[in-house]
Parts: sequence; C-alpha cells; structure tokens
Amino acid sequence: MKKPLFIVACGLIVLATACTKTQTTNPPPAQTAASTAPAAIPEWKSGYRVFVTNETSGDLSILDGTTFDVIATIPLGKRPRGIHASPDQKTIYVALSGSPLAPPGVDESTLPPPDKSADGIGVFDVATNKIIRVLPGGSDPENFDISRDGSTIFVSNEDVAGISFVDVATGKVGKTVKVGGEPEGVTLAPNGKFVYATSEEDGTVAVIDVAKQSLVKSIKVGRRPRNIVFLPDGSRAYVNAENDGTIAMFDPVKNEKLQDISLGAAGEIKPMGLVLSPDAKHLYVSTGRGKKVFVVDTTTNKPTGSFEVGTRPWGIGVSPDGKTLFTANGPSNDVSVVDVANQSVTKKVKLTGSPWGVLILNK
Repeated sequence: MKKPLFIVACGLIVLATACTKTQTTNPPPAQTAASTAPAAIPEWKSGYRVFVTNETSGDLSILDGTTFDVIATIPLGKRPRGIHASPDQKTIYVALSGSPLAPPGVDESTLPPPDKSADGIGVFDVATNKIIRVLPGGSDPENFDISRDGSTIFVSNEDVAGISFVDVATGKVGKTVKVGGEPEGVTLAPNGKFVYATSEEDGTVAVIDVAKQSLVKSIKVGRRPRNIVFLPDGSRAYVNAENDGTIAMFDPVKNEKLQDISLGAAGEIKPMGLVLSPDAKHLYVSTGRGKKVFVVDTTTNKPTGSFEVGTRPWGIGVSPDGKTLFTANGPSNDVSVVDVANQSVTKKVKLTGSPWGVLILNK
C-alpha cells in the first residue's frame, strides 16, 4: 500500500524485468551517506535491540533493549518499510521505494512520477551498522520474506500485482509470479516450501510454490488483508482483514479458511500488524486508527483483551522474553514500549518520520 504506515512482527518483509538493474555495489545517492562509515554506537555485547524503519525520513532507528533509548539513527534511502533479518541474523534487509506517498483520499493522478532508481532492497550489515549494498527488488517493493537458506528474497510489488524472486548472490530479479491486486504482506511457511502473499484489492492470500515459482491457489480471507503469521508447527496461520475488523484463521495444509475472529466493529477496529508471543500462545494485533493492540489466545482463537498504545499503531514486535511489546506509531513519530504483563505503555520513544516496521534481534 502506498500510504504511510506494519508486522512483526507486523507481521513480517518481495516486477517487471525492467527492474533487473543491479545496485549491488553502488547504492543510489540517497543511500551513499549511510555506507561511508560505521555509526558510532555502543558495542553490542548481549541483550536485544529494536530496529525501526522510518518511512518519511528515510532512516533506521536502533533502540537499546534495556533502556529503550535510541542509540543510532542511520540513513537508508527513500521510503524504508518492510524489514526482516537474514536467517543468521547478521544482515537486515529493508524494502526501499521511490514511489510517492498516497494517503487515503489522494488523487494519485496529481502525484509526482515515481523515482524507480530508488526502488530496491537495502542490505544492512549488523556488525558495522551500515548499508553495504542495495539489491533490486522489482517495482515499488513494500514487504518481503527470505528463504530458509537466505539465498532468495520474495518481494511484494504492489503496483504490478506480483511477487518477485530476488537472488541475493547475483543481485538479480528472477521470476515474477502474478498474484492479486495490491500485494503487501509476504510470509514464508515454516516448511519453507510455500510463500504466502496478501492481496489488499482482491481480499485473498496467494499460495506460491517456491520450487516451481508458480501460483498454487488463492484463498479468500476478507477485505484488505495485509500481514500473515504462522504457528511454528505450520498447522495454522492468521491474516488480518483490515476493513472487516477481523482476523482470518486458515489451514496452510489444505489452504482453506477456517474461521473469522472478530475484534470489533468494521471501520472502527482496523487490524494491521501481527506478531506471536515467543511461546506462540498469544497473537498480538495492532489496529491502526483503532489505537489499540488486541490479544488473541491461539488455543481458543478468541480475543482475551485489548489496550491502547498510541496513534495509529502499525508495525509491531515483541521482545525475546515475551515481556515487552513495541508498536510503531506513524502519525505521532514514536514507538510505544508496552509492559505485556500489565498491558500498559511504560514509555514512548520519539523517532524521526513515520515509524513503519519493527524488527527485534537478540545477541
């Protein structure tokens, strides 16, 4: 989607052949500054850090997982949104886009033309805290996921209704699989054999065979789905239906919808980002203009409560110990730090411009 402000663990990170440009060694001018020198930040010896993409200011905020203070803000490029780590957690990938913002109600014919040279997947080295490479990511990359071996990135390209397969080693876009209109969330199934992508326009989840690089099926899930999360064993998956005020649960084996989990009145509660607790017993759902995070019990598949966190929370993540939740609140340019046990905001951390995606890494 082209309007500002997700995941994680919004959740969660993937057309045209003209976008097979290779930016593997020379990032666009907007990213050059980020790659000139390592950021002067404290040495990371232990604990976790929170990485947040800021869509309108084009940078990455890094928060310390103990103090929750911002310890660095690093330039990335235009419109950084989806953010995910490589399997070895040594690399962070970020979706960058030169397409102009298009908030609800905006006449897109009045917008400036997109800067396609700014489209790509930024490769951020965790050890040196800098962008070291920019991979092509197809047209207007928004979110993505990564293969289990780290060799392939699956990127959603909204404006051409497809999912691109990007080869990390060669820095080239290979096959593009056509899916429903306005694809956004992309999630690889736990078995690594299928990748699932939401279609905002069609209200579906596309199932793509990774080996064959082909569409297997489209599952109808509800209006305006954005993000998908799987239980660790792959037995069930959850996807938000923003305009229905629901979470759809589906069977990833049969690829069939099982039920809807209602969170509130459609239009008032707008489910956005999804993340599971570390033990997978709870699903946390940010609700955008609803200002709240809902908690769903994954055993009963019923909401057990909700709490207000901030202005239009979207991106969402949870600490490795499951005790702290983080939401990216775009309009207010801050991140809410939530004590999960008390379901209360303990701190709001001011960032730069429209926080979007949240990624948490543990040392």
